[in-house]
Parts: sequence; C-alpha cells; structure tokens
Amino acid sequence: MKLPPIAQDVVLLIARVGVGIVFVAHGWQKFQTNGIDATAQAFQGMGVPSPTISAYYATGAELIAGTALVLGVLTPIAGVLLTLDMLGAFLFVHAPNGVFASDGGWELVAALGLFALVVAVVGPGRFSLDRLIIRTPARESVAA
Repeated sequence: MKLPPIAQDVVLLIARVGVGIVFVAHGWQKFQTNGIDATAQAFQGMGVPSPTISAYYATGAELIAGTALVLGVLTPIAGVLLTLDMLGAFLFVHAPNGVFASDGGWELVAALGLFALVVAVVGPGRFSLDRLIIRTPARESVAA
C-alpha cells in the first residue's frame, strides 16, 4: 500500500532535513571543531589521496550541500556531491573495516550516501525550495 502523495512529501521533508543536519554537523566538525588543517592531517593518516584538497571538498560538500539538502534547493547537485563525498569515505577509509560503524565500518557512510543519491534522483518533494523556484507540477507519487 502506497502512502498518499502528501504523506510521501512529508516523509521526504523529514528525512531530507534529518540527513542534511547530519551532513552539516560533520562538515561543521571538520571546519570549526577540528579545523581544515587537522582534518587534512587526519585524512593523510588514513591514506586519503590529496588530503588537503579532500579535506576542503568534504568540508564544503557537507556544509554547503548538506544545507542545500535541508532546504531542498539544487537537490540533484547537492545529492550527487554528497554521494561522491560518502563514496570517497567508503573507498578510502571505511570499506576495509567491515560493516559496523562501531568498528570504523561503512554502514553510516553508505546510508548517508545512498540517501543523498535517492534524493538526487527522486527529488526533494513538494516541501522544498526547488519546488518553489522551478514551479514543477505536483507529481502523483515518489515511485509512480
């Protein structure tokens, strides 16, 4: 049984805001709490290629695209940028550690990255700035 379109849009809004806040929190941690230099040093210690560039990318993507996800603006771009961010975290840091985040594994980065990819493909839903700016007609459902 499918939810009515309005319920689907409410679920998308709640999920988008929740996941976007997680991205913003991690970006803020890299930017303000740890600092870009310390983040780059940590990335270097983990074997991340081009650690300084990677630190700037991860921080910027998580802060800016995470905020875009919360607002539902430029969601295809934000979703792809966040997916790439999480793909890098998966490949260069978490994959060798198994599934569980408690062991440094990939479960969190996979969940975040896959959700960002879904939003990039499905769209942000009715309650988003994208919808206000682009003025797209209401859709029948997320998975028509």
